Amino acid sequence: MVKGLYTAYTGMINEQHRMDVLTNNLANSTTVGFKKEGTTSQSFDTVLMYKLKDTSEAPNIPRRIGYDQLGVKIGENYTDYSQGSFKITDNKLDLALSGDGFFSIEFTNKAGETSEKYTRDGSFTLTQEGYLVTKDGDYVMGTNGRIKLDPLRDVSVDSSGLIAQEGVPVAQLKITDFEDYDYLKKYGENFLEPVEGARMKQANFKVYSGYLEMSNVNIVTEMVDLIAITRQYESNQKIIKSIDETLDIAANQLGRV
Repeated sequence: MVKGLYTAYTGMINEQHRMDVLTNNLANSTTVGFKKEGTTSQSFDTVLMYKLKDTSEAPNIPRRIGYDQLGVKIGENYTDYSQGSFKITDNKLDLALSGDGFFSIEFTNKAGETSEKYTRDGSFTLTQEGYLVTKDGDYVMGTNGRIKLDPLRDVSVDSSGLIAQEGVPVAQLKITDFEDYDYLKKYGENFLEPVEGARMKQANFKVYSGYLEMSNVNIVTEMVDLIAITRQYESNQKIIKSIDETLDIAANQLGRV
């Protein structure tokens, strides 16, 4: 086997993976509360003969056996939880979080099963019955369960998440935080859910009414990375093409009499 073919091939697979993540970030650059993702990769020497049968790799990547299988391995994805910019909406039920933590949402799936999910998307509204819900109709949770308000009375939300109507406290937003965000995974369009090992902690936050936290995706940075990824992909293509031409000469011309 020609080592250069394998090296260039794994490079193309890695750049394709990076492109998939980057384009998803760009597609969600205007999504409220979206947190951008990034990718990692590992050089061959860090994984050389680590496992002969590495089931974590994609099915289309050959397993590494022996000391001559060079190339790059797709690493883990990560999520950047840094603060996004605030957008003024002047809607009192649009809420933005500054600092740590997430809004707690009672999510109902298609099977009718309910579970608690978490999000930074604070674009909320009221139902006809007065329940505070997300744009998809999932209930926003308070410290005492679902939040129910009087749709005919004025609403205010202070920086601690206390909801009042005409000066009378009605409910307290349930803001949840975790010790290690590595134990969170994305769910659906804009939710997060904890995995085994996740541990909650007290959140350090401020709530801003009339604002929304936008995506933390920097479009300029993503576009620069897009150009770099495209060029790196093309470079690997050229390597494969050059090796193919060399093999063609070796197989079809050198031995010709």
